[in-house]
Amino acid sequence: MRLIAEFTTEPFVGEGPTPAHATETLHVVEEAGLSCEFGPLGTSLSGEDDTLLPILGRVLVTALEHGATRVSLQVERVDS
Repeated sequence: MRLIAEFTTEPFVGEGPTPAHATETLHVVEEAGLSCEFGPLGTSLSGEDDTLLPILGRVLVTALEHGATRVSLQVERVDS
């Protein structure tokens, strides 16, 4: 099944360099070969469930290991 996921890592830093918890999760997604939209308030990506779900697990671990205090995640099924 096809999924769309969006995640946000916190704490949000408004000025200065992007925090490691955000940039390192971007690297996880890119290393998996998935394209995504990376922005200051979240990252969105899509893919098949068997590819996307394991990557999201790695995203959560990576964000927390790199200083995130909260990770918000939404996953939407876009086909049946």
